[in-house]
Amino acid sequence: MKKRILVVFLALTLIAAGTAMASTLQDIVKRGELRVAVQSGAAPMAFVDKNGEHTGAMVDFVKDMAKRMGVKLKILDFDWDGLIPALLSGKADMLAADMTPTLKRALKVTFVDPWYYDQLCIFTKTKAPYKTLADIDKKGVTVGVLLGSTGETMAKKILKNAKIKSYKGGGRMIINALQAGHVDAGVNDDMAVLTALPDYPPHSVRLLDKRLGSKAPLSFAVRPDSVNLWQWANLYFKTVRLDGTYNRIVHYWVESTQWAKDHK
Repeated sequence: MKKRILVVFLALTLIAAGTAMASTLQDIVKRGELRVAVQSGAAPMAFVDKNGEHTGAMVDFVKDMAKRMGVKLKILDFDWDGLIPALLSGKADMLAADMTPTLKRALKVTFVDPWYYDQLCIFTKTKAPYKTLADIDKKGVTVGVLLGSTGETMAKKILKNAKIKSYKGGGRMIINALQAGHVDAGVNDDMAVLTALPDYPPHSVRLLDKRLGSKAPLSFAVRPDSVNLWQWANLYFKTVRLDGTYNRIVHYWVESTQWAKDHK
């Protein structure tokens, strides 16, 4: 009798756990709204355009996700260091940012399979005397990084002598600081730097040949208990790679500068 009670208890526990894990996707469909946390100061990934509309590569992806779910999309704006807390608090169902899935971050959130790969780079003013990593890693040199980013972690690990200055906000803040003379160089994703350069005076910024670390994946994220939403998102990216949607979005936002003409 005790064994039967134990078996029934375990079965009910597993059913309850499965229901809890599936609840995020079910809640999204039931409420008719997908809530996504983004950092809107990071064009062309996510930003507010000249018409006051949220747009960008990741916004296009989540718009398409919501459409295929048959629900509305609600974009929630946060600074970089507020993205994960917003997800974990339940304010957002999903985090859509150019975020690298690290082991430390994965202790808190569950990452969707990577949608893109980029690499950290060091950049400086074109006329600056720095040519190599050793030139940057000296006392008296200040390097700008994004607070809470992989670039900040890598810069602190590799640049032992330079002063690291962290900025809260989008990656353009580092380029702005460089242009204003507040830092001598910056560390950020090469894709983020290259796609931002059209907004600055021509040939005013250059990338050092040296890249930091290996190519890094960029991923969306969900809460650890959102298993069905995680599965759905992975299936979504597999689907859009086959039907042409992925290539269309990446080509427009990442591989060309047409987006700047249309939205700036």
